[in-house]
Amino acid sequence: MAAPLKPSVTLDELSFDNSYTRELPGDPLSSNRRRQVSQVCYSRVRPRAVTAPCLLAYSAEAASLLDLGLESCRSPRFTEIFSGNLLLPGMDPHAMCYGGHQFGQWAGQLGDGRAINLGEVINRQGERWALQLKGAGATPYSRTADGLAVLRSSLREFLCSEAMYQLGIPTTRALSLVTTGELVDRDMFYDGNIREEPGAVVCRLAPSFLRFGNFQIHSVRGETAVLGSLADYTLKTFFPHLGTPSPRAYTELFKEICSQTLSMIIHWLRVGFVHGVMNTDNMSILGLTIDYGPYGWLEGYDPTWTPNTTDRHGRRYCFGNQARVALWNLSQLANALYPLIGEVDPLQEILEQSVARMEQQHLHMQAKKLGLRHFDPKEDPELIDALLELLQLTETDMTIFYRKLAELKLEPFLQAGPSSSSATLPPAERYPFYPAYYTPEQIPPGYWQQLELWLRQYARRLAGEGRNHQERRAAMNRVNPKYVLRNYLAQLAIDGAEAGDPCLIAELLQLLRSPYDEQPEQEQYAGKRPEWARHRPGCSMLSCSS
Repeated sequence: MAAPLKPSVTLDELSFDNSYTRELPGDPLSSNRRRQVSQVCYSRVRPRAVTAPCLLAYSAEAASLLDLGLESCRSPRFTEIFSGNLLLPGMDPHAMCYGGHQFGQWAGQLGDGRAINLGEVINRQGERWALQLKGAGATPYSRTADGLAVLRSSLREFLCSEAMYQLGIPTTRALSLVTTGELVDRDMFYDGNIREEPGAVVCRLAPSFLRFGNFQIHSVRGETAVLGSLADYTLKTFFPHLGTPSPRAYTELFKEICSQTLSMIIHWLRVGFVHGVMNTDNMSILGLTIDYGPYGWLEGYDPTWTPNTTDRHGRRYCFGNQARVALWNLSQLANALYPLIGEVDPLQEILEQSVARMEQQHLHMQAKKLGLRHFDPKEDPELIDALLELLQLTETDMTIFYRKLAELKLEPFLQAGPSSSSATLPPAERYPFYPAYYTPEQIPPGYWQQLELWLRQYARRLAGEGRNHQERRAAMNRVNPKYVLRNYLAQLAIDGAEAGDPCLIAELLQLLRSPYDEQPEQEQYAGKRPEWARHRPGCSMLSCSS
């Protein structure tokens, strides 16, 4: 008999254990004044009070990680706390010190410029969850910025954090979205067009918000003692199975970070997610997707696509470069950890192994998307590459194509020659993935001939495994989502919220709880990007502005 569920805890019963500020060196100054901060891992700060906080949305699933029930989430006290207006006993608000490479260049001290960690909650399962407010005011690391965030970017982070979790992708979580009742000046595309936007604060959760950059800043500055303390804390708190601190343990730590990071990237590629700003300060040491800025979802399949206007020319962080950039970022983390390890060869070996592992994991992932039970290293790489080339020959919606490919009946493509009765059917009837094409009327005849050749090869490969249609369809639908948070959907939710109607936020949150289910009543959210969204700001063009 299952044990009865324990009642939820109240906000005042949250159990705080702030190991990060307890065990690591902190800034002796408590001022929020912008400044260079050395020899420390964090600075204590207080969130900025707001005038009229209003709870716009919360995630019941994220709240359950803290053992909080719905009554607590819907209380005025919840809104006051997670807007930054009220601190609970046991909270120890602080901003982390870190540096990072931005677009491949060392940027020096960065730090939590608009994020304030409230403290770490230990839930009933003994799990550690750090609470962080994003947009709660200036910190010593804000540089020339105000430390605030706007509704536009906050809503996107709130929805995408929870959507990614439901897709099975490692990610930080989002607890709440609170508007502040205040306006914030923002220049969305850094082109001199400043306008007032409604302010907002997101509370996000993670076991830790430690980034590659937390280690880099101390290594670059030669603060080896602080670097060692941070690495020891990381081992003890998040990787205790690696043993006590030693060069060997630090090497194993790097190996695990590599493994978790690569696993995350493979998931991004599986669902067509593009992070947009893969700077080293945006890379979690726990392999979590972190810092949802100008992200996007690949719609027309184009490996060179980036949602970030800042990256439009270099395309460093485009979809097809994400694996390569992750490996480059890991090499920078290796450089940061080197003073603790003292040997290059073990780190280099791990990086070389990671390159090979990334290639293999990518191929195996692609095979699963195609419904293959087993990966055949002799035949499948060619099959996968040929399809990816086909997808680029005409604007093809990635999500819809793979989802509809599961409906393909193999028999017509297993028959010899093109003389079967179904071969003369028009493409709209012969191919279940026809709805994935944005401009099917412009596709040249040669494309359909090339597609036919690939489908025959694909059908023979599937038939060789003996998996029936229902089994293959179910397997493909477990890895190819039907619903993703397309940018135009997030923009519609933003438009509604800014106009005083937050209903679409709740509707999308509910939709994205089951992204692999058919949900026929929500079919309107499974279609291609509408034409009006092709060039609209917020749908096709995004920036780091928030």
